[in-house]
Amino acid sequence: MLNTLAPRQRLELSPYQMFTRAEWAKLRADTPMTLDEEDLAKLAGVIERVSAEEVVDIYLPMSRLLNLYVHAAQALHGDTSNFLGRRNGKAPFIIGMAGSVAVGKSTTARVLRALLARWPDHPRVDLVPTDGFLLPNAELEARGIMHRKGFPESFDQSALLKFLADVKAGLPNVKAPVYSHFDYDIRRGEHIVVDRPDILIVEGLNVLQPATLPKDGEAIPFVSDFFDFSIYIHADAKITEAWYVTRFLALRETAFRHPAAYFHRYASLSDEEARTTALSIWRRINLKNLEENILPTRQRAALILDKGADHSIEQVWLRKL
Repeated sequence: MLNTLAPRQRLELSPYQMFTRAEWAKLRADTPMTLDEEDLAKLAGVIERVSAEEVVDIYLPMSRLLNLYVHAAQALHGDTSNFLGRRNGKAPFIIGMAGSVAVGKSTTARVLRALLARWPDHPRVDLVPTDGFLLPNAELEARGIMHRKGFPESFDQSALLKFLADVKAGLPNVKAPVYSHFDYDIRRGEHIVVDRPDILIVEGLNVLQPATLPKDGEAIPFVSDFFDFSIYIHADAKITEAWYVTRFLALRETAFRHPAAYFHRYASLSDEEARTTALSIWRRINLKNLEENILPTRQRAALILDKGADHSIEQVWLRKL
């Protein structure tokens, strides 16, 4: 059925409240700036450096909001435990962060982690990229889906679900596998150890992807079932394409130069050849994944960060309570 609602009416019926950058910045209130220029330099990505202004306008209000959510979740958990007559420990607050390749998820997650860890009541904040739950290259090759790396079927969903269930249950020393962008594969024997954090940020392409619903009504958990809050980072596909190409060209001059790097073969390409190669990879794989699997999950997020061409966040969409 065609959507015949007027734009204003669609906005009124939306489950989100939209904030301009200036409106969102006012919600910082008296939240202190706890990152200096040296901190921001360490948190920068390959092509993206978050400015102090961006932290003040966008990230400080976001950390203030999340701090309120963490306190509320902890209070609810305590009240529920008392109701059930249990003496459960504090349940970790889990934040899911989704978005396209090259949209800036990793940088956003690092900055948010640094800010949240500086709040006095939840100093233990861990970050786990879901890249580590990709199937090893050998398995992808055996299944004939190496060309669909990053698509939902290329992840070990069972392992990711078990990891999240164990963390949410408060188990100690839960291990997550490590992915190497240098090797373009899982690092065997290496792990990120998550030991009962106050907050866990889980960052990845498809973390808001729903599972296929069963016909018999049996429960099939979604990854997002374990999230207490979720964030989607959005930019126009053409903008993200430009960022992907820029990042590819930057890596060609740095990481790809190493003879042992998986993508070393691209280091000797001319500028034009590298640009053509990057565009081909983006359009054949990453854009297709974005359109088919990632973008459709945007409306499942509690918070949407809408970015402009200069990487700054221009609008914030917060799901109404």
